[in-house]
Amino acid sequence: MFSKEKLLKRIEVNPKIMTGKPVIKGTRLPVQQILLLLAQGISIEEIVQEYDITRDDIFACILYATEMLESTIVIPISA
Repeated sequence: MFSKEKLLKRIEVNPKIMTGKPVIKGTRLPVQQILLLLAQGISIEEIVQEYDITRDDIFACILYATEMLESTIVIPISA
């Protein structure tokens, strides 16, 4: 089990890689893609095998998304 800081170091944001989208470090695999696969019901094991990443990479994606949402302010807009 990794600490928050160690997990978050697995995510990289670089304007030269995927136009600055957060990716799993050392890959061109966006965090968003991993989250979408999980939301579609693809298992962690299937993702690990298909994309040659680790379970900790997937947990890092989830943690990164959680951290981003934590600092997001939602302002309801009425119709």
